This record gives sequence, structure tokens and C-alpha cells, in this order.
Amino acid sequence: MVESTHARRDGRAGSRTQIKIVVPDDHSMVSLLGSRDELLHAIEQAFGSDLDIHVRGNEITVTGPGDETDLVSRLFTEMFDLLKGGAQLTPDAIERSLAMLRGEGGERPAEVLTLDVLSSRGRTIRPKTLNQRRYVDAIDRHTIVFGIGPAGTGKTYLAMAKAVRALQDKQVNRIILTRPAVEAGERLGFLPGTLYEKIDPYLRPLYDALHDMVDPDSIPRLMAAGTIEVAPLAYMRGRTLNDSFIILDEAQNTSPEQMKMFLTRLGFGSKVVVTGDVTQVDLPNGHLSGLRVVQDILGGVEDIHFSRLDSRDVVRHKLVTDIVDAYNRYDEARVPQFKQPAAGRGGPRKRGR
Repeated sequence: MVESTHARRDGRAGSRTQIKIVVPDDHSMVSLLGSRDELLHAIEQAFGSDLDIHVRGNEITVTGPGDETDLVSRLFTEMFDLLKGGAQLTPDAIERSLAMLRGEGGERPAEVLTLDVLSSRGRTIRPKTLNQRRYVDAIDRHTIVFGIGPAGTGKTYLAMAKAVRALQDKQVNRIILTRPAVEAGERLGFLPGTLYEKIDPYLRPLYDALHDMVDPDSIPRLMAAGTIEVAPLAYMRGRTLNDSFIILDEAQNTSPEQMKMFLTRLGFGSKVVVTGDVTQVDLPNGHLSGLRVVQDILGGVEDIHFSRLDSRDVVRHKLVTDIVDAYNRYDEARVPQFKQPAAGRGGPRKRGR
């Protein structure tokens, strides 16, 4: 509950607004502000010195410029709804909620951050940013979705969660996970062991994500039955994949020919998610990336969607966002980079006759 009054503050120009937020009985101050007030400190840090926040009992009094106090009021409303939706409030969630409220899209953080993609092994996987929510929604709406963005934006992890959910809901009969083993190049033949042992390091990230979402004891059984398949991209050639959820990871390391080969494996009742980062291409110099080229080729094809994520969607350590931004600035200043299609190119439109 939020009560609003107007007040003046001496020594500061302009009118000041004071609001009083009364915390309902079904919410504790600890869950709302943190066990050591870390959530309150996150709010204070986000707004700076223009805002005065005081807590007494179950009441929070906020004084500051009208637009800022209005934003705080909206933020606490979202925090109440996030708690009702079962979300855990963290300083990161506060920061991301404020970013959405300050944006122009009008999306409510409580609707974005409480979407359950998959509940498994005692934890719930949810999108943590607006672009991640749009990416997840696009996977529901389209047959082929490209998730393009830097490391740490949840491209593969969320796609994997959607695949496991689709298998659980019997929307598909199997999950197929694939990656190009381009990084190995000619060195693959010099690695010890069988072919599977040679390529295992390049597929390991897919196994790691899978173990987070599926009971590890059941994975060998599911793989033996063909319900889950993890294989290098070369193994897709000549196949037609029906009733499957297919994920191609690290797609920036495919050639245009490999990308075409993979996409044409699509069979009836299947869904495809392609993920990659066009700024981390490991192909030899002079070789085109299939992920870069495909954006120009398929940008206007109906039922194919391009979801683009950026440094704001990084959900790893906050420093990763700063690293991604720093590299982007360096590339823009020194190296001519591939220019992505203008916004809207990935939206559906009718084919010409």
C-alpha cells in the first residue's frame, strides 16, 4: 500500500514529494529489504543522494523529486508482486527491475521475472531480463529461432530449459544437441582416445547444462534410448529430424554450407534453436561465419525469428558485462565489424509470389 503526500525540503530547489509505503502483513521486512538491508542499499545506490529513504516498523518513507518517488513506488509494487510470484529478491533483481521500469516498453518486471521456464531438481529456471523473456516467448511462437548475443546471456541455457520442458510435456519425442567442433581443426587427429573421446571437450558445455536440468542418473538411459542425443554437427548430415527439439550451439563457428545443411534437417513436429555470438568466431581467417550470413538470407522468412541479446542481458558476474562492453568499444574503434541487420529484420513478413 502506498500513500502519497507533498512536502518541501529546505536548501534544495524545486518541490519535493514524500510517499509512505506500508508493508502488508503477509510480507516481512526481511524478505522485502534483505536480511542485512542489502536490497534497501541497492535501491539507495540506484537512486543516489536525491532520494531519502527511512524505514520505521512496517512503514517506508521516501522523499525526493516527484518522478523519482513515483518510480520508487512502482518498484515496491513490483517487489511485492515478485514475492507473491515466488521469486527471490536479490540486488541484481532490483537493478534489472529498475532498468525495465525506466525503459519505454512498459513491461512489468513481475511478469518478466516470474515466468517459469522449467522447474527441475528443486530449482526454477526463469528469464532474468526483458530480452531473455522475449527470447523464451519467441521459442514458443516460432519454429526456428536464432539467439544471438555475447557470452553469459543465457542463450543456450534457456534453450536447453525449453527443450527439457517440451520433452516433459510430450510436445517432442527427443532432444538433439549439437555443436561444430571447429575449434579443434586439424588438431583433432592428434588428440588421444576414440573419436567420441576426442570430441567430448567440445560437447561438454551441453552436458553441463543438461545435468542442471535432468536427473544425472537418468541421462545415460535417455541417451541410450535416443531420447537425448548430443553429437557434433557433422553427424546431422543426411538426416531428417522429426518430432524433435534441436539446439545448435556455437553456431558462429559453422560455415554457410554447414548452416544450410543443419537447417534443412528440420522435419515435421520439430523446433530448432540456433545460438551463437558473432563476435567470437573461431573459423580460420577468410572463412565466412554461417551465423553471420544467415541473418541476411533468412531475415524476412516467416516463422523464423532472430532474438538479439546484448551486454545488458549478461547474467554472470557483473564484471562480464563490463568486459563485453569494453571489447565492443575496442572493436568499433579499431576493427570494421560485421553489421547486423537493422531492428525489425527478423520479424515475420509474407513471402513474395
